[in-house]
Amino acid sequence: MLNTPRPSPSLSPSPSPSTTLAGIFSRDSNVREFSFLPVDFERVRKLIYQQAGISLSPVKQDMVYSRLARRLRATACSSFSEYLDRLERHGGDEWQHFINALTTNLTSFFREPHHFPILAGHLQKLGEHRPIRIWCSAASTGEEPYSIAITVAETFGGNLSHVSIIASDLDTNVLETARKGVYPVDRVEKLDPERLRRFFLRGAGGQDGFVSVRPEIKAMISFQRINLLDASYAVKGPLDIIFCRNVMIYFDKATQYKILARFAPLLQPDGLMFAGHSESFLHATDLFRSLGKTVYALAASR
Repeated sequence: MLNTPRPSPSLSPSPSPSTTLAGIFSRDSNVREFSFLPVDFERVRKLIYQQAGISLSPVKQDMVYSRLARRLRATACSSFSEYLDRLERHGGDEWQHFINALTTNLTSFFREPHHFPILAGHLQKLGEHRPIRIWCSAASTGEEPYSIAITVAETFGGNLSHVSIIASDLDTNVLETARKGVYPVDRVEKLDPERLRRFFLRGAGGQDGFVSVRPEIKAMISFQRINLLDASYAVKGPLDIIFCRNVMIYFDKATQYKILARFAPLLQPDGLMFAGHSESFLHATDLFRSLGKTVYALAASR
């Protein structure tokens, strides 16, 4: 409850109820539930960089407060300093909650659509006579790996047994959503009607208003948690394609280079890596060369 000072009746008339509410909101709209000092924000920046490689901008203070305030309530902490002390001393499962809270997951089906014809062309080039392995390294809630799988199905028709897709993310919450493959109808409303008919099932009864990815599309994909900062990955090469889109922007250049250096040995000599539209790897030309449209090949494959 807000403790708003009461004016003395002898000094001013009693305000009307509407005036009282207006006064509370105008004076105290910036009052926060928990103490959150600049030193707390710097600790958060340091910890998320150490744990996930994410470089938080100094302008993200309000975002950090709003997302971590939920964890303070869940852990019955009264201040950010208490929460961070507890995290560093007794972390355990709370580290994952901390990372999940600060991970941004913005995605959609066939996001950055210019990449998918390129993907289809590369799949056609690889053909159907050997296994094809794809890693989607920032799967979020699943729209991207399912878009990849749909492209595979459109390219090869019913013969999908030779293609496997590994979909990973740092955030365990979004991976659970991805595994289910169930989405509100508004998440697919921009898809071509033919794609919607071929690759999704409409819910009925209690599932009305939702769609589910068809089982044959789900069957291509295995989901797992992978931290791109790990010294080694559960994903093993050789891979034909790596999607790593719109995640490198959260890392500084040194961390980007470290991750790219781990990607390179996993790719086939003719493999492709897809990046996000705002990502550029000019600082890693010894590892990857640009093919245009934020698609990269191994530098050694010239």
